Amino acid sequence: MDEKKTDNTVKEEKVTEKDSLRGQENDHEKEEAESKSDGQGKDLKGDGKSVHHEKGSGGEKAEKKSFLLRALDGIEIVGNRLPHPATIFAILALTVIVLSWVATVLEWTAVHPTTKEKIDVFNLISGDGFRYMFVSITDNFINFPPFGIVLVAMVGIGVAEGSGLIEAMLKHTVLRAPKRIVTAAVVATGILSHLGSSVGYVVLIPLGAMVFMAFGRHPIAGIAAAFVGVSGGFGANFFIGSIDPILAGLSESAARIIEPSISVNPAVNLYFMFASAIMVTLVGTVITEKIVEPRLGSYEHEIEEMKPLSKREINGVRWAFVSLLVVTGLFLLMTVPENGVLRGEGSVLKGPFFKGIITAMLIVFLVPGLVYGFYVRTIRNDKQLMEKITTSMKGLAPYIVLVFFASQFVFFFNRSNLGIILAINGAELIKAAGLSGASLMIIFVLFSAIMNMFLGSASAKWAIMAPVFVPMFMLSGYHPALTQAAFRIGDSVTNIITPMMSYFALILTFMEKYDKKAGIGTLIATMLPYSIILTIVWIILLALWYVLGLPLGPGGPLHF
Repeated sequence: MDEKKTDNTVKEEKVTEKDSLRGQENDHEKEEAESKSDGQGKDLKGDGKSVHHEKGSGGEKAEKKSFLLRALDGIEIVGNRLPHPATIFAILALTVIVLSWVATVLEWTAVHPTTKEKIDVFNLISGDGFRYMFVSITDNFINFPPFGIVLVAMVGIGVAEGSGLIEAMLKHTVLRAPKRIVTAAVVATGILSHLGSSVGYVVLIPLGAMVFMAFGRHPIAGIAAAFVGVSGGFGANFFIGSIDPILAGLSESAARIIEPSISVNPAVNLYFMFASAIMVTLVGTVITEKIVEPRLGSYEHEIEEMKPLSKREINGVRWAFVSLLVVTGLFLLMTVPENGVLRGEGSVLKGPFFKGIITAMLIVFLVPGLVYGFYVRTIRNDKQLMEKITTSMKGLAPYIVLVFFASQFVFFFNRSNLGIILAINGAELIKAAGLSGASLMIIFVLFSAIMNMFLGSASAKWAIMAPVFVPMFMLSGYHPALTQAAFRIGDSVTNIITPMMSYFALILTFMEKYDKKAGIGTLIATMLPYSIILTIVWIILLALWYVLGLPLGPGGPLHF
């Protein structure tokens, strides 16, 4: 029986081989044909089926893909050799200590452009420096601006995410979208997912594939559309997300090198983020439908059925939305009227509401999350509620470790005065080079995009870059809000093509589910058009914003 099966299999393979060679213009030897089949018959489009290219085109495409994979392999090798981000900050802290001594020996100084006061380096290796470090390590950790903000926000986000509300809202939004706008809905929902930490990566991206399959479209195109919203549009949002308090805290910490009383609130880029969210939705939709899907072709596999939300879950979302409206109304009543308890005196932007906006975020996530959880019975009592919060806090463990070392680097850097000296001298170099305005920000966007190829974490990069560039650009006349907005563009556009992005392997796994031959080259080739076009369009949007002199958000002017 086994020998017969083997013989039949061989015969079938020979027939298949002859059929695959039929119709070619030139006759080839059998071995040569098999070799070409191995080299060119692979699915370069990633559509889950074998694709044979026309004469003369297959070799070129294979060669280009091979070159791309070699380049990406090189980046991956370099990236894998980098230490853990926490280790990088520890090394940077030690570097600052040594540099403070070197700068003291070399007598680095600067003159403050406003006070005209001479600024010397504080030597951290001296007796006073050693005593400062020994005493301040605990305070540095506890007082690090993003630390407490993130912990407070995650209490509310943890309840909303743990109860299933965020997942249900994402799913409900996509499933109700008309067919003609399903692509835009997936991209926009990906942008909205920034409200809930990693929920977009874990939930929405595989959901995007299922939605596209439900409409008879290629699932990898759905993954791409969701991925560009979640990760490529990371610097855009319709509301304040979980990353905003982190970046604002780092910006504020860096800005206080120049102006100790300055405040950078999490909503400082809100207006620009909202406009960017619309732009990313439109551009992502066009690229998906005009470039990515035609390249992928049709998907000839069994379509998976996606189950809609249950009636209880739908009602739970509705009641959660009602509770959100109630909370929003109460905040308006406490903020808008002149005698509002959260309005304070003078400008609303400088009042208690915006100073305590993290508390507002906590309540905005907590109340709807509780309402949904109790309604659908994912939360039945206080013990389950605390379990949800505890689970979300457990997920912050790597971040807490990172913060410990990052805080030491930031505070050591500030105390050494290296930041302000570099900022003053750097600003002088920028002025001497004649760079200013939109051109300066464009260069910074591109620099941030390149940095993102080697260090994936947005908060880790900004913790390194903010202490140098925020003060430098402030001394050149630009508000931290503008510097932060430019950084967020560069940090976003290369998220979708860098292997250093923490969820890169997960996205590749999602793709492999629908195309067994998919690899890094498939993912990069699919997402590269988004990266290139978004970079160009987003830079144009920032340049127009600057030329028009529009504020970037509440308390976020262009100029300092």
